[in-house]
Amino acid sequence: MEIKKLVQGLHPLERKIVPFLTDDADFNSLVSRSGLKDIEVMRALQWLENKGVLKIKTDAKEVVNLDINGIEYLKNGLPEMNLLRSLIHGEMPVEKAREKSKILEEELNICLGSLRGKAAINIMKMDNALYISITDNGKKLLQKPSLEEMFLKKRFPIELSRLAAEERFALESLKRRKRIIKLELLKIKTIKLTPLGKDLSKQKILKDDAIEVLTPELLKQGAWQKRNFRAYDVKINVPRLFFGKKQPYRAFLDDVRKKFISLGFEEMSGPIVETDFWDMDALFMPQFHSARDIHDAYYVKEPAYGKIDDKIVERVKKAHENGFDTGSRGWRYKFDIERTKRHILRTQGTACSARMLASSSLKIPGKYFGITRCFRYDVVDSTHNVDFNQTEGIVVGNNLNMRHLFGLLKMFAREFANADEVKVVPGYFPFTEPSCELFAKHPQLGWIELGGAGIFRPEVVKPLIGKDSKDTRVLAWGLGIDRIAMFKLGIKDIRQLFSHDLGYLRNARLV
Repeated sequence: MEIKKLVQGLHPLERKIVPFLTDDADFNSLVSRSGLKDIEVMRALQWLENKGVLKIKTDAKEVVNLDINGIEYLKNGLPEMNLLRSLIHGEMPVEKAREKSKILEEELNICLGSLRGKAAINIMKMDNALYISITDNGKKLLQKPSLEEMFLKKRFPIELSRLAAEERFALESLKRRKRIIKLELLKIKTIKLTPLGKDLSKQKILKDDAIEVLTPELLKQGAWQKRNFRAYDVKINVPRLFFGKKQPYRAFLDDVRKKFISLGFEEMSGPIVETDFWDMDALFMPQFHSARDIHDAYYVKEPAYGKIDDKIVERVKKAHENGFDTGSRGWRYKFDIERTKRHILRTQGTACSARMLASSSLKIPGKYFGITRCFRYDVVDSTHNVDFNQTEGIVVGNNLNMRHLFGLLKMFAREFANADEVKVVPGYFPFTEPSCELFAKHPQLGWIELGGAGIFRPEVVKPLIGKDSKDTRVLAWGLGIDRIAMFKLGIKDIRQLFSHDLGYLRNARLV
């Protein structure tokens, strides 16, 4: 980089730090000499490193520092030495010596043990009381500072590896006591100038040599004509800012909703606490059949049963028992009306489609969709969860057929998965006939299933619509919206869709 161009683009913080740059300069000295705050110096160094001016080197070193008691003892002296000085004029009771030396009761035993270990005191018992006196060795100790006292007067922090033998002895002695000394892992930052940095350090740089902001005063006075403007580097790394935004999966679902509405669909909804009737019975799923095994439902304890329109229940009951004038013989079993009223947590969004078909607001022709929260008992792992979202929909009209459904599914694949290659294969669902499944080709993962679809059976449509529905067809489909979201958001664990982790939420991409 040309040195002149480099100087023109220096930030004010960089201009303040450049005059103090030398090889092997450490971070703390730059803070002290420049008068800047820690964060300001670090930003300036990082920007200069991005420009190839210097390299920041970080070394981890174990250092010794004073703890809270160490700071107190540095100011007022070690308590055992204060106790020893109180004995210089003769023996006295232990308690009197403690009061005279102004040491705390909890420090007394430590002081006595330390001084006795150095043969500095004698402890005697007289008149049912303990007395202490100073020895000749104790008087010698008072003539010069102890190793511990000299150690406390050093300039901290100190690198552990640089301690001499006597200093290590004092350190070990102080470490056995509470909160005098502490060991810390300190990160030492130093800089190494590059050839470009050495050239820059030789330049005469004024702190206010370049204009940062063009103010009205500069324009009025014309002073800007004689000044230089700082060149901005749009490639420079800057601190990341995390602004408020929607939860990524919530934003994705809102985008899905907008797309459906733009395609002319109306949104339908239903309760999360559903009944067996709307969740399965109205969809012509037999009450005691293995087809229900994939819907391992959570049953509600209280209230255990819900209310349903008796007229609709009766029509669905007939469909199960004898086909309800659809040309079908039904399932040929005794329909349990009490069982159909049981409360469960909704296992599939198709319950909303059933409610829509039975609703007085149903339009024929009409297009409806729903984004529904569903619950099934399952083992939680990276691809399964006990609660999930489904996107369901129906298209109601006269004389609709599978070709209409194929066109609809291919449009969904393009809109929601950005898929170029799509295929529809035969499938099975209890409430549709014929049934099919939609697959799209992912460039890395290959063919992935997007959802299932089909035409609702007459045993589903006629009892719910409750009027002449001879020519009415209902195209039904369901998309695995959680899996599409995982693909769109670039995640591999379905649990992240509902994550509370701030690190993920801040960095997750939005669709």
